[in-house]
Amino acid sequence: MQNKSLALALPALLVVLGIAACTPTVAVQAPDKPIEINLNVNIEQHVKVEIQQDARKVIAKNKDIF
Repeated sequence: MQNKSLALALPALLVVLGIAACTPTVAVQAPDKPIEINLNVNIEQHVKVEIQQDARKVIAKNKDIF
C-alpha cells in the first residue's frame, strides 16, 4: 500500500517541481541614466473678438467708457 502511494507521489512531486522551475520571472530595474524626452510642440491660438454693432456705437459715442 505504501509502495503504491509512494509510486504515485514521486511523479506528482517531479511534475510540481518541473512546473515551478519553468515559471517565468520578470525583473524591473531603474535605468542608470535619466530618461530624456524630446517633444516638438506647436501651439497656435486664434482669438476672434466680435463686438455687436450696438456696442460699437455706444463705445464710439462714449470714448471715456473704459
